[in-house]
Amino acid sequence: MAVFLLLLRLVVFSLSFAINAVQTAPASHAQVHIVYLGHNNDLDPSLTTDSHLQLLSTVFTEPNEAREAILYSYSCGFSGFAALLNSTQATTLSGTDGVVSVFRSRMLEVHTTRSWDFMGLRLHMHTEQSSQRHLKFGDDVIVGVLDTGVWPESKSFRDDPHYGPVPSSWKGTCVVGDEFDPAAACNRKLIGARYYLAGFESELGPLNTSDGSEYRSPRDRVGHGTHTASTAVGSVAPNASYFGGLGGGAARGGAPRARLAVYKVCWYRDLTGRCSDADILAAFDDALCDGVHVVSASLGSPPPLMPLLSTSTEIGAFHAMQRGVVAVFSAGNDGPDASMVQNVSPWGLTVAASSIDRRFPTVITLGNNASIVGESFLVKAMKNGLVDSSSVFTDGTCTFEQLINRTAAWGKIVLCFATMGGVSSDGAALAVYAGNGAGVIFADTISRKSSQDSFWPTVHVDLYQGTQILNYIRDSRKPTVRISPSKTVVGETPAPAVAYFSSRGPSSVSPKILKPDVTAPGVNILAAWPPKSSPTVIPLDKRLTEWNMDSGTSMSCPHVSGIAAVIKSVHPTWSPAAVKSALMTTAYMYDGTSDVMQAGGTVKAADAFDVGAGHVDPLRALDPGLVYDAGARDHVVFLCSLGYTEAAIRNMVLPQPALDTSCPRGGGGGGGPEADLNYPAIVLPDLGGTVTVKRTVTNVGANRDAVYRAAVASPQGARAEVWPRELAFSARPGGEQASYYLTVTPAKLSRGRFDFGEVVWSDGFHRVRTPLVVRVTNLPDDGVKVVQAANATGDGSQAAA
Repeated sequence: MAVFLLLLRLVVFSLSFAINAVQTAPASHAQVHIVYLGHNNDLDPSLTTDSHLQLLSTVFTEPNEAREAILYSYSCGFSGFAALLNSTQATTLSGTDGVVSVFRSRMLEVHTTRSWDFMGLRLHMHTEQSSQRHLKFGDDVIVGVLDTGVWPESKSFRDDPHYGPVPSSWKGTCVVGDEFDPAAACNRKLIGARYYLAGFESELGPLNTSDGSEYRSPRDRVGHGTHTASTAVGSVAPNASYFGGLGGGAARGGAPRARLAVYKVCWYRDLTGRCSDADILAAFDDALCDGVHVVSASLGSPPPLMPLLSTSTEIGAFHAMQRGVVAVFSAGNDGPDASMVQNVSPWGLTVAASSIDRRFPTVITLGNNASIVGESFLVKAMKNGLVDSSSVFTDGTCTFEQLINRTAAWGKIVLCFATMGGVSSDGAALAVYAGNGAGVIFADTISRKSSQDSFWPTVHVDLYQGTQILNYIRDSRKPTVRISPSKTVVGETPAPAVAYFSSRGPSSVSPKILKPDVTAPGVNILAAWPPKSSPTVIPLDKRLTEWNMDSGTSMSCPHVSGIAAVIKSVHPTWSPAAVKSALMTTAYMYDGTSDVMQAGGTVKAADAFDVGAGHVDPLRALDPGLVYDAGARDHVVFLCSLGYTEAAIRNMVLPQPALDTSCPRGGGGGGGPEADLNYPAIVLPDLGGTVTVKRTVTNVGANRDAVYRAAVASPQGARAEVWPRELAFSARPGGEQASYYLTVTPAKLSRGRFDFGEVVWSDGFHRVRTPLVVRVTNLPDDGVKVVQAANATGDGSQAAA
């Protein structure tokens, strides 16, 4: 035990040291920077690389120094490079003609059997619509997954004799690495695998492979990449379950006939997957030239967010969009506070996480025969003594640091409360393990209560249930408890409900763009897992499984990636903006958060900052009726609103005949260029007066002569009106598009609350819903007036006050 405690302390110390080492590196030292130059103008990649070296040589005294400093030359999907630069060199390059931006490469982190049936995308359907459309299941669409790699031997990625040859458009490859034989690993399902390490090793030092904790290859050690790839495009795998029984069924991805290309950019470090911006951008560059149709990236970094187009994910998504590739990202797991959403660029599709109608009830029977139903993933019954945390830990706080009485915990189930010391269930499990306890009953608020797995037996209950158990312990001389094996229950739980952990909007850098865009299943999703990795990735966890039950927006992201692949297989010519629009305008809103699901009472209705446009509906998204498309000119105007010069924009936007790359003079429409980006949502975060916003819709339905009529629900405190209220389309050239104007006027004095409405167009069959989010800010703020007056009179002290 003493050895374990020593090792644990070393793990905690090394963990904190590694994190601080990354954050506090002196600015004078050379660090990894990304120099972004825009598109590559269709130049030969070798010529583009030569130009990068020439540019880099201008900040070094010797040419060979530039070659040693460069880590990647991004020369195919777009133009730029990653290099080791000091702050002076980075500043010099940022002022050079032709350079769009220079920014420090950061370290990001990685953020089934029932979920697809829950969304109506069943394996065996006999409706006319299903047979014609979604049963293609993504035929010949290639999904590129940027994550921690893949376990190629998983049943989810096996070869299938019914597959045809690899699409001729595919230009990628399978690379050799530790324990990764391309000849054995890659097939007609898994058609590509690459890995990227230069950025990671430049930041954190050489990769450790000596103890089997990582593979210098596309093989997955963390498990996250295998899980997300399986969720998105995994083949049908019968009889999948979690540890031999829980959540059993046929595991599959949303597009099980799509092809998979893996780009390993995240590596095992600090008990999670760490990913370098430089490596991510290299993977995007390759993926776009390899020929993927959809990129799925369940990774990110929490606020404060960098400006748009100053991160690898946003640059990659921007150029993916221009090449017709859909880029899907996770929203982050930092909820429920506002403005914690990540991956907020308008050219990416950002996904929140919600629940499905499956639970894992676990019966707790106290020594007085009282029964309480919690949630867990226990596969074996337990019968032990029961003890309150205050007998084991200082002040009852279930943390390793507060452990004072191991004798009291020995062989017992320990009752821990999240509200005592703000401990997490994993932290409590670790502390109880250190105290030789047999397991944990973990009580948390209803909104936080979950059934997530832990390396040590843990049953989750709410605070009311926890208080009942505590009272029993206090009233009993020798308290005991029996815990029955968990069961799987489907269809008896209200769902979907937005997950407590799911990161919320509004966007902290571009508040007029609604983020997240949609929500999808992300709670307890069963999918493939490397059989040599534990489900929790904690070294103390010795359990091994080929299927794991995981939660997070990183689980909901590949659900939408799979749906996007299905849409692309049915509508191969649709742009990424059209695919996003189809998903957003057909999504459905629902009432309630996870509080509602588990408490049975109304706590708060989910709003657009929780779930975006709503929960995805795969079948309706295949036939949305109307879509909001966005072309190159739309994005030129948006880039102008971000402050980019016309010269920089010409470098960033792919040249097209007759494309106007000039910036408009004046905002136009009252909402500003940002509001007038043809986005499938309208957000006005600072409505001080009347604003008019323009939107253009394209008829993609079978009826080319359709007529759509509008219905508007105004947000509280504002009045919204649409003109015209009827849109008529025709089969003649140009008749498939129509524009409308939405005028929003404050109807009250207010200073600060967001309210929600919608614009719905319908032809009697299709229902095209556009979220409308408004924050009225027309009430004068005396503090602002004081500052303005002080500035006008030159009274500096008053202005500072």
